[in-house]
Amino acid sequence: MAQITIYTDGSALGNPGRGGYGIVLMSGPYRKELSAGFRLTTNNRMELMAVCVAREALKHEGEDVTIYSDSKYVVEAVNQRWVFGWEKKGFTGKKNPDLWMRFLRIYRRHRVRFVWVKGHASTVENNRCDELAVAAAGGGMLLEDSGYQPE
Repeated sequence: MAQITIYTDGSALGNPGRGGYGIVLMSGPYRKELSAGFRLTTNNRMELMAVCVAREALKHEGEDVTIYSDSKYVVEAVNQRWVFGWEKKGFTGKKNPDLWMRFLRIYRRHRVRFVWVKGHASTVENNRCDELAVAAAGGGMLLEDSGYQPE
């Protein structure tokens, strides 16, 4: 099976506010871009939702996947293994438990490595994801982020 490379980004125009995510999936000669916008959400929710949607788009289990994200919130939660402790404690007191549970349902299907990249820097694909996310957030066909909980 081919190595899968995924770039993700999330954006909120106001936090909370309109938001969107952008994804670039690459495998060998194949490339796919995904995005969606939401009426009311947060930046962290969009960063995490981008990773969930990207992983759900993969067709085969057991693949080697590298995910590049400028979200320290997501990358460190996985690489530092915090999310697994949160899971054991039922996500008590943690934000975005719906998306973290969605993330964990698909996380174990592949061999995944997370890499943090600096946002708005020279990473071409991450910049493309940002463009997709911002365009989706500013679009006219905005979805409802049903898991968003105002504080």
